[in-house]
Amino acid sequence: MSVLSVSGLVVSYGSIRALQGISFEVPQGKIVTLVGANGAGKSTALRTISGILKPVSGRIAFQGENIAGLPAHKIVARGIAHAPEGRMIFSNLTVLENLRMGAYLRRDRAGIADDIRRVCAIFPRLAEREMQAAGTLSGGEQQMLAIARALMSRPQCLLLDEPSLGIAPILVRAIFEKIVEINREWGLSILLVEQNANFALQVSHYGYVLESGRILLSGPPSALRENAAVRAAYLGG
Repeated sequence: MSVLSVSGLVVSYGSIRALQGISFEVPQGKIVTLVGANGAGKSTALRTISGILKPVSGRIAFQGENIAGLPAHKIVARGIAHAPEGRMIFSNLTVLENLRMGAYLRRDRAGIADDIRRVCAIFPRLAEREMQAAGTLSGGEQQMLAIARALMSRPQCLLLDEPSLGIAPILVRAIFEKIVEINREWGLSILLVEQNANFALQVSHYGYVLESGRILLSGPPSALRENAAVRAAYLGG
């Protein structure tokens, strides 16, 4: 069963068509990755699903309901959270304040406190730095905070845009291990956009290859890794 189903999605920036009728699905409780070069349309797809961009046409079904074109806050309320490219944390707020901002639609104070403890158990560094200004964190710590903040809305589907971008190589594997942990222990469906195709395909259950706004290939990660074109373009040969 698919928690998220995208059908014939068309998105334009003025006269430039960024997505040209793409279709894909995220099954319940699975990690799905979108692989592609810069400008392929990966981030555009996530921004459209989360309501930041409005599609020209197409359907975005979340738990069977068409959410295409809804405002972002209504999409969050329905159960989709987005950790955007570049992290977009609130630099002048503390770590704890950033986490509380992730729960801005919630009114259950006890539940929010419980979830702060849950995300800090996944990312212990955040607990160590909860009163520190978020802008003073390292790149890896800021990425942990961006993911944790998204989890604070209690989503059923998590959108992750380039979680390894700008992070020290030693922390990249740790971030992907946490993504697997969140998927396994929280039971979340995850749609992952990531230029590091090797890591993305290692942690995913299914993958789609985008090029110039179109889906060229799809399949299990093992099949994509064995594809000569995918290896040459995205996996270093």
